[in-house]
Amino acid sequence: MTDILIEHGIVITMDPARRVIEDGAVAVRDGRIVAVGTAAELAPAHANAAVRLDARNKAVLPGLIDAHTHAGHAMTRTIGSGDSKLWFDTVGHIYRRGSSLDFWRLEAAMAATERLRFGTTTAVALMGGGDSTMRCDDIRFFDAHCDAVREVGVKEIVVAGHPRPPFPWTYSEWIGDTERTWTVSFERFRDTCEAIVEKWHGAADGRIRVALLSPVQHEAADPGAAEEVFAHTRIMREMSRRKCVMWHQDGHRNGSISLLQDRTGALGPDAWLSHCVNLTERDIEALVGSGARVVHNPSAVMSIRGRCPAPELIDMGVIVMLGTDATAPDRGADQFRNMWQCMHYHRTAKRDERLMPPGKVLEMCTIDAAKGLHLDHEIGSLEPGKKADIITVDLFKPHLMPLQMPVHRVVCFANGADVNDVIVDGRILMRDTRILTIDWRAMLADVQKEAEAVLRRTGFAPHFATPPTFWGHTRY
Repeated sequence: MTDILIEHGIVITMDPARRVIEDGAVAVRDGRIVAVGTAAELAPAHANAAVRLDARNKAVLPGLIDAHTHAGHAMTRTIGSGDSKLWFDTVGHIYRRGSSLDFWRLEAAMAATERLRFGTTTAVALMGGGDSTMRCDDIRFFDAHCDAVREVGVKEIVVAGHPRPPFPWTYSEWIGDTERTWTVSFERFRDTCEAIVEKWHGAADGRIRVALLSPVQHEAADPGAAEEVFAHTRIMREMSRRKCVMWHQDGHRNGSISLLQDRTGALGPDAWLSHCVNLTERDIEALVGSGARVVHNPSAVMSIRGRCPAPELIDMGVIVMLGTDATAPDRGADQFRNMWQCMHYHRTAKRDERLMPPGKVLEMCTIDAAKGLHLDHEIGSLEPGKKADIITVDLFKPHLMPLQMPVHRVVCFANGADVNDVIVDGRILMRDTRILTIDWRAMLADVQKEAEAVLRRTGFAPHFATPPTFWGHTRY
């Protein structure tokens, strides 16, 4: 018996032929897609479907994929406003010294719910952010995060890693108003990461996966620590290969990719690198020659400081995925906004309005992202045999009508709030914009209480104040 029949929608398949079926249908059984075609073809064969979703005036798409986000950041959004150093310093202190298990559980629930609401069914989430803010000193924090994501029901590749030297690092846990502090060596981070892979990779019927991370080393940054950084990188990279999990680095620029490859040989098709701005010719050669993947984050601060040559890399055969880098002071997890920004970012840089067509940027957060993360046998397109990760976008709105050129409408005009239904592994998580898996209003009330507790513990409330140059000035 068919579990779900989605019918009469505009089905944007993202299959190899990139079919767009005007009066289309998708049938789902046992968590997988069993048929894609016209409504006239599928309705008689699946007339006994347990659930029939009428997708009239809606686009039907594979669930979106966000190849780069950060766990923890949703709880600290807007902090520091335009001061990046203040943002990183504050976030780092909160993660290492001001957070509790509830902080990581509630932040994960909120971030996963935000993605669910916006139609992102699979995301990469670094367990912290930056070089030295990873919360991988104790597996309990990872457990809290993954349990919350599992409850919401979306998919995640959670990235575990370690900070840069010198070691040991000092970490704390808050239990109520009591702080418990300990020091953490590189060896403890390494062992915790290995335990995380053993426990969580492939958990929740494959909805939770794990990848490993080491910090990026730049030529001019603390050269005295470079050899230790590369030694740790080689250890973590060997672990990723031995455990058959992917490997990631966050923040490449200005020659760091070729430096990494020269010193460690870490690149390969099972590695992906974020940002990748102001690349040298040798950086690009290393990417092309190794088969490593890139995640482009057009709304991130690094994309203001430099340009990721995403179109050029794509033309050279590099798989380039799209990531929101969410959450941060000025951006969230809406991949629709990110697609639009990607198009205009490169068109402006090259003064070429024909660059990065809507279809290409949609590929970057569906089928290309699935290929980049080695998941294209499961997700990224609507094809028989693939997991039923499906979203609908309500096009019957003033900013999206009329219905001609639906892919253009979805990429150029839609936003996350236009997502109507979300299905993951054949399970309906959101129907008619109503989230079915958790009581998100109660969760958000708890989020506010925990956020206020963090400010009490750290004394960081002034960092959330409006800066004096917010009004009446052209820059912070």
